[in-house]
Amino acid sequence: MEDLSTPERVYMRDGNLILRTAEIEDASMISEYFQINKEHLKAWEPTREEAFFKREGWAQRLIKLSELHKMGLGYYCLLINADSNEMLGTISLGNLSRFPFYACSVGYSLAERAQGQGYMRRGLRMAKDYMFNVQNMHRLIATYMPHNERSAGVLAHLGFVREGFAKDYLQINGKWEDHILTALVNPNWQDKRVL
Repeated sequence: MEDLSTPERVYMRDGNLILRTAEIEDASMISEYFQINKEHLKAWEPTREEAFFKREGWAQRLIKLSELHKMGLGYYCLLINADSNEMLGTISLGNLSRFPFYACSVGYSLAERAQGQGYMRRGLRMAKDYMFNVQNMHRLIATYMPHNERSAGVLAHLGFVREGFAKDYLQINGKWEDHILTALVNPNWQDKRVL
């Protein structure tokens, strides 16, 4: 696995799969990904405003995300097929909290045509390695709707453990949905603060 990551930027490669932070120049590619997968992702995401599907909307959003990357407060990453340069999905690492919690939330989406090929397992493994080894996170938190068996399987495969159940947790597709709460703890975490 190739790892050219820094504290401000994620860039990892596992064979033909690249995980990297989104750049301002990616606005067209990201908006196209969400346009193509609009119906497929609808059941798993919040109701989106029209700007979410337009290049201009993503250009504005990426300016803000770039600042979060620089400040180490969150990372919006793209999964890219290195052979075709096709965007396959997204992994967001948000709500970063450091001392004393050292945790972040993980969210993700995968293109309809990329389902069932192991891309998300590989992408989340790279994201986990980045958050544990570069950002020194102790806990990654991920949630999924109880009927989303694919998400449950991906998270279980990576070692995420069920920690709870949240009633009406997130508004998905215009409706409050229950979620299973899971977490993955870094077994090698060390306090790197200078005391």
